[in-house]
Amino acid sequence: MTAEVSSKPKVSYLDNLLRQAFNGAARVIPQDWGIAAPTAAWLQQVRDNAGTWVRELAMPTKKDEEWRFTDISPLLAVDFETAPTVELPKAAIAPFELPEVADSRLVFVNGVYAPHLSEVSGLPDSVFVGNLGQLTQGQRDRLPEYLAQVEGGKEIFTALNTAGLTDAAVVWVAKNAIVDTPIHLLFVSVKGEKAALVQPRTLVVAEGGSDCTLIEEYLVAGEEWCHAQGKQPYFTNAVTEFWLADNARVNHARIQREASDSFHIGKTAIAQGRDSQYTCTAVSTGAKLSRHNLEMFQKGEGTYTTLNGLTCAEGEQVADTHSALALNYPHGNSTQLHKCIIGDRAHTIFNGKIFVPKPAQMTDASQLNRNLLLSPKARVNTKPQLEITADNVKCAHGATVSQLEDDELFYLQSRGLDATTSRNLLIDGFAGEIIDHLPIKSLKTHLSRCIACRA
Repeated sequence: MTAEVSSKPKVSYLDNLLRQAFNGAARVIPQDWGIAAPTAAWLQQVRDNAGTWVRELAMPTKKDEEWRFTDISPLLAVDFETAPTVELPKAAIAPFELPEVADSRLVFVNGVYAPHLSEVSGLPDSVFVGNLGQLTQGQRDRLPEYLAQVEGGKEIFTALNTAGLTDAAVVWVAKNAIVDTPIHLLFVSVKGEKAALVQPRTLVVAEGGSDCTLIEEYLVAGEEWCHAQGKQPYFTNAVTEFWLADNARVNHARIQREASDSFHIGKTAIAQGRDSQYTCTAVSTGAKLSRHNLEMFQKGEGTYTTLNGLTCAEGEQVADTHSALALNYPHGNSTQLHKCIIGDRAHTIFNGKIFVPKPAQMTDASQLNRNLLLSPKARVNTKPQLEITADNVKCAHGATVSQLEDDELFYLQSRGLDATTSRNLLIDGFAGEIIDHLPIKSLKTHLSRCIACRA
């Protein structure tokens, strides 16, 4: 599902990134974690294998099909170093706290677990939320079943993250457990005097019949959130793995609000068992250059997958969304709606693939990308794709590109609204279809304000 590159430009740059990743991994695994020797040896082997893959691959260029609309040369122009360990006071994350999940929050700062900022006392015993060092011995012994095991791990940025694997946020929901309280995973980056490489890792295991809601959020420490500038940029290279056993249900919200001069590349990989249900609502507003790779691998029949996405780009931002759904079993259902709001000279890319091979009979899959251009210089490249060899399916895909309609603006102004309010009302209506899917009210309010500010 992920094309590999055939050439290797910028060898020294990639080698430096790998060296920085290994530097970060050198401070793991603390002996007081008590990880059994076989598991520790396995984890070291996983990292070594990932490092080998990175050495054999290359940084992608616009000559590669999967990257032909995304120019990563701004990323290559910065020499990154391993992010330093930073201790933030509790006041630093106060602007990002969500009242509905005040006692179900796990915080990582520059990719390092921050226990003094985390609070999980409001969660039931049937769910584990913590880092690798807090896992029970039984869970540690099962890590080789899940960690770094989802398909697609040989993609260049995923392999780089695995090579530098130091710690991970872990959500482990027990069999038949129903977790009513949403779980907030907060990944905070701190801008410093040197350009930093931050590589967060998340593992979510939902055992059979379980049900949970997860909010995964990436942002920068500072009062101005995604507009924070000054000092040096940073590069967040994040990987999140989901394992849904049979009949499990996960509602996932992924929010990216990085600093406006930063870089963000994220992978969300999902393995869905029989009759499982996975919903993702992804909202991206930050970063100078961002990309979200969303990949779902069907592991049993009767799965339900719902993907809702919203990208808001302004200035000269580049925001890329690539999704790939491998529906390998019968009676699979998937629905995808991704929206983009593009202003100024910003550029968004959407490439969605749905694979329906011969065994996947009775599949029902739909995909739609809708784009709203707010400027004559804004650009969008969209490519929804269906690859079907099964002969008894119901599949559809499409894309639209439009601007704000003059007659709609005129109608609102004729009812007494000024031009700016009329414009913002139409933009809110366009974005609201995605924002309304977010699981808690305060998050909807925060993001609605953020989009209004940027639009």
